[in-house]
Amino acid sequence: MFMRVDKLQAELPAPKKADPNAAAALQELLGGKYGEMSTLNNYMFQSFNFRSKSKLRPFYDLVASITAEELGHVELVSNGVVMLANGPDKPENEKGGADISDAPWADMQDIRLAQSFLANAGGATPVNSGGVSWNTDFVTTTGNVVVDLLHNFHLECGARLHKLRVYETMKTDTGREVCGYLLVRGSVHAHSYALALKQITGVAIEKMLPTPNINLSKIPECQKYLDEGSHRRLYTWSETDYKSIAGLWNSSEGALPGDPPGELEVVDGMPEGGKIHDLTGVASAFTPDYAPEEMFEIATKLYKASR
Repeated sequence: MFMRVDKLQAELPAPKKADPNAAAALQELLGGKYGEMSTLNNYMFQSFNFRSKSKLRPFYDLVASITAEELGHVELVSNGVVMLANGPDKPENEKGGADISDAPWADMQDIRLAQSFLANAGGATPVNSGGVSWNTDFVTTTGNVVVDLLHNFHLECGARLHKLRVYETMKTDTGREVCGYLLVRGSVHAHSYALALKQITGVAIEKMLPTPNINLSKIPECQKYLDEGSHRRLYTWSETDYKSIAGLWNSSEGALPGDPPGELEVVDGMPEGGKIHDLTGVASAFTPDYAPEEMFEIATKLYKASR
């Protein structure tokens, strides 16, 4: 089962302006072939279908624990998309009475993914940067441990390449923070699958890393995560379970070449994380509704009644 925590894995800086086209580019990291929907669902269904869990516990625990992290990555990218699409908070937007006959959203005709506003109120959905829906054809779950782990290694390397390319398309701090964090954590996942494959096959696949061959020290947004040692940490995402990943990810192995040196460590639980951005409503877009004041009043009463 899963437990949800009301935080993001990394806190995102508020955008200085709305940038719907940057939001569209970031959608690739959500619903693209190598996006977070793909990593999540590959690992999740592999973990559901895993054979001989008790006998192959370290390998099962690895896939299962990373599944939980990937669910948080879907949440992180989605929040980045929404923040970029909507821009800085404007509390006055929540007030009803806007003149909708004056076409307040005329600019949306010129953005790459007008659908993100017209159908989803500037929200994120599981589509790629061109608006094509993510689909289950991107899921590989063969039941063969080596094949699945090798596929996962490929998936993480492909995702790393896509994150770099998306990063290079934008200058906004919000989008680059998403990319910087995910580049560090994606390297951890690629590294962990490589070490798992080495244990099974004897082949030092981790020597292929980093793929693509770029040093994270060249990316400013990666620095604080490298400095705090995130590139050396694998989380269990549980206080009591999935601890056997320490058999694969342990102090006998070190950080990847080019990253700050140090021993690998397993952390019980999850990272501290940061707050989730409280997106303001937009009355002229009927979100949450045309006259939100009444809804806010009802919600306030319900909240007080719950205390």
